[in-house]
Amino acid sequence: MSPHIVVVGGGFAGLWAVRALARSPVRITLVDRRNHHLFQPLLYQVATAGLSSPDIAAPLRHILRRQRNVEIVLAEVAEIDVEARAVRTSNGRRLDYDTLVLATGSTHAYFGHEEWAEDAPGLKTLDDALEIRRRVLLAFENAEMAATPEERDAWLHFAVVGGGPTGVELAGTLAEIARHTLRDEFRHINTATARVRLIEAGPRVLSSFPESLSQRARAQLESLGVEVLTGAPVADIDARGYRIGDNRVAARTVLWAAGVAASPLGRMLGVETDRVGRVPVGPGLSVPGHPEIFVAGDLAALQQDGRSVPGVAPAAKQMGSHVARVISARLAGEAAPPFRYRDYGNLATIGRMAAVVDVHGLRLSGALAWWFWLVAHVFFLIGFRSRLIVLLNWGWSYWTYQRHARIIFRDGTPEPTDPADDAPPGPAPCASEAPAEGRVDHAT
Repeated sequence: MSPHIVVVGGGFAGLWAVRALARSPVRITLVDRRNHHLFQPLLYQVATAGLSSPDIAAPLRHILRRQRNVEIVLAEVAEIDVEARAVRTSNGRRLDYDTLVLATGSTHAYFGHEEWAEDAPGLKTLDDALEIRRRVLLAFENAEMAATPEERDAWLHFAVVGGGPTGVELAGTLAEIARHTLRDEFRHINTATARVRLIEAGPRVLSSFPESLSQRARAQLESLGVEVLTGAPVADIDARGYRIGDNRVAARTVLWAAGVAASPLGRMLGVETDRVGRVPVGPGLSVPGHPEIFVAGDLAALQQDGRSVPGVAPAAKQMGSHVARVISARLAGEAAPPFRYRDYGNLATIGRMAAVVDVHGLRLSGALAWWFWLVAHVFFLIGFRSRLIVLLNWGWSYWTYQRHARIIFRDGTPEPTDPADDAPPGPAPCASEAPAEGRVDHAT
């Protein structure tokens, strides 16, 4: 019988590994708790109503429909028995493997303050994006019916915590929504007065970019109307706002983009992980002492040239493809070269005709960088239909400032107004400072 490979995770790393094994004499079982592959670099566009979910996601069964050596299992992994070489899923199924590939990516990290998650959602999944969209759109609806100026101002204050690419993209787009998309649509509020604040604990935004581009990004954000606050870690967050030092700020919409932690699945292997839960791997991306287990994408901890391989989509794709090469080489009785990450550069969009690009010494900002960013992201979308739809939607948004996906899902009823809700609270307990966001915008 052909060797059985179990791949856990249908993100960039897992999907690229599966597809690269299409012609290999193996049986593959792909396990994922969601039925779709998600193009995470554009997830913020769903969160800000620029794109719909199907524009950036495709069913795994559709993507792999012609690859006959793959079976897809929709389930969560409940247990990994390393000694027995078996994976047990949430629906009670046991999957015995010859080779295991873990590529389950990362999740939000609140630096010991998990209680903040309810009031400051992060952005990793389509569910997260739809929840953020719901909160943002409802904030304007609640502001429209506010009973007092203080209550209105609290609803019109949008705080984004974390100055990495995700935070910058969210803040810039929120400013455009307030000042252009929603202009003249409300009768009792001026949406252009909405306050969008980007809060970064470190000394500058986009810390993974050269300092010159970081400064340009800040200038472009401020030109859009975003208030950029650096060197200011958030000390507390609740449903009514946030606190920086002793300064309490009323804000009903706080979004989290300040850090990530590896998927908890890595700890099921029973090996030592790093401080954020990533699994250290060797140069072939296998777990030391367990050559039959590979870890790829955000879940893998690997040093190259004295630096960690970043948790971005290109790295995940390269890791997934390399795992497939190693497996194929082993089947042929050959040795595969060690993994080598090729850094194609950094890109971040800020707003309409505003972006920064750092690609092998080529440093761009403004309109030219925005076009570069657009072409690169559309090119890497899976499927012609996705590319065509994204181009049409972005073209429409560019010329009209409109965002077609402004539908509020779930309960769209604005909250009851209560002036007491925005009364200044008593002193909040001090929480430890959170570190700045690293380069984690395009997780797997």
